Amino acid sequence: MSWLTPTMQDLLLEAFWETLIMVGAAAAIAVALGLPIALLLHVTDRDGLSPRAWINKPIGLTVNAARSTPFIILMVAIIPFTRLVAGTSIGTGAAVVPLALAATAFLARLFENALREVDKGVIEAARAMGATRLQIVLKVLVPEALPGIIAATTVALVSLVGFSAMAGAIGGGGLGDLGIRFGYQRFMPEVMATVVILLIVFVQGLQSLGDWLVRRVSHR
Repeated sequence: MSWLTPTMQDLLLEAFWETLIMVGAAAAIAVALGLPIALLLHVTDRDGLSPRAWINKPIGLTVNAARSTPFIILMVAIIPFTRLVAGTSIGTGAAVVPLALAATAFLARLFENALREVDKGVIEAARAMGATRLQIVLKVLVPEALPGIIAATTVALVSLVGFSAMAGAIGGGGLGDLGIRFGYQRFMPEVMATVVILLIVFVQGLQSLGDWLVRRVSHR
């Protein structure tokens, strides 16, 4: 393969590393923010442990607004915020900001659905034993919903891989950026095919890992 020069190998490795950074950092932030938001939405729901419509509705509307905004538009719309946080609007670090925001809204709803699947009988049993709301949340809701939380995180990771490739179209770096610059703009279909294969393998690895973790947690 004459096109796979040492320089191109270095570029592919660097691009893959940038994709890992974008997906990993954005996912970590999204989980850290999305789970508390999901818990707040679930607890303050009308059937929750502490119904508070004045809290639930504004947060729910904000999450829905973020989820319904196409990612490419979200990236452009929050450029001032991205500059404020990352100090720049281009590059791998800057791409993490819109990726994390999009994933947070996405995960918040997925986590909320996982929490809703928890058997209400278990919650009532905990209440009957005198557990506080905080104890129910930390020791009943989250552990019982853990398989669904892991499955939701896996779905979000796979989506983030696609979003990271899209971020490459506007200078975010990563495999998407490499595929566009060399595969499309420089008419090198071999590079584009290699990028696609790497993304497929990466996604398959994430999905397999997520499925394995779900099975392990479900068999506690």
